Amino acid sequence: MTRADMPVRTVAFLVLDRCILLDLAGPLDAFQAVCRQMAPLGIVPYRTVVVSQFGGGVMTSSGLAIHTEPVAVLDAVDVDTLIVVGGTAQVQPFVPAGLDDWLRGYAPRARRICSVCIGAFVLGAAGLLDGRRATTHWLDVGRLQACYPAARVEADPIYVRADPVWTSAGITAGIDLALALIEDDLGADVALQAARRLVVFLKRAGGQSQFSPPLMRQMATEAPFAELHAWMFEHLSDDLTIERLAAQANMSPRTFSRTYLARTGTTPAKAVASMRLEAARQALLESDAPLKRIAFACGFGDEQNLRRTFLRQLGVGPQDYRARFSIGAT
Repeated sequence: MTRADMPVRTVAFLVLDRCILLDLAGPLDAFQAVCRQMAPLGIVPYRTVVVSQFGGGVMTSSGLAIHTEPVAVLDAVDVDTLIVVGGTAQVQPFVPAGLDDWLRGYAPRARRICSVCIGAFVLGAAGLLDGRRATTHWLDVGRLQACYPAARVEADPIYVRADPVWTSAGITAGIDLALALIEDDLGADVALQAARRLVVFLKRAGGQSQFSPPLMRQMATEAPFAELHAWMFEHLSDDLTIERLAAQANMSPRTFSRTYLARTGTTPAKAVASMRLEAARQALLESDAPLKRIAFACGFGDEQNLRRTFLRQLGVGPQDYRARFSIGAT
């Protein structure tokens, strides 16, 4: 790839007051990581700018103020990608008056319109989610759907692509979104190199769940689920049906399913699938055990099922995953 082949894409971040700093800094640094890795080639793939409705200082939720340019500066810029980073969501996600109108008018000028976390509420207010799949932080999916019933809001994905609109879950999912945008622009190899520069353990696929096994265990620390999760990890090769899990939790299957979903935000079946994937992932990274043995020990049954799951959830086969991410991989 040469300088002549590479357009300089402008990525604008629109921030709101009390935004989460990592929602901005994570994806912003992902684009900058690509710029750093391509600088020796004389290539500038991205130019970034941070804007707010009126410019000036914007306070983040962590108490750190950031400097921004007014959105008016974008009138003279060909923006390739506009990423909206939302503000506080303590009661109701706040969309400043007039910002929805500005975004509705500006959106057709950009190739892609994106949101991180509750930035999706700004997209919804501008009518950009109508008739589209979308996601946001799992804590806010219900409110997003209630506010914008014409959208098809999904709680599980890390990010959703519904061209030209991309939406992501919260916090570190903004990095996943940025890496997906980079891959869409420059290819998987460049995105993977950027992930490594950021020391991101894995460039996750958009369909991967927001709920990691460690997170689910932390979300349900009260009895009986803390003990249940520990037991599940010890019995991944067993047939972990709803009936067996319910019996282990001393509940009826119906009560268990309802209570588990309320406590963890996901279903028992998805929890088991995530735990098995996590266990297999760790086994691949920490051992040289053959795939057949890992598949059986982690509850996949056979190697083909393990491979299909990795391709579907992570976008890479288990052998390639081990080669790319195990200790000593280059």
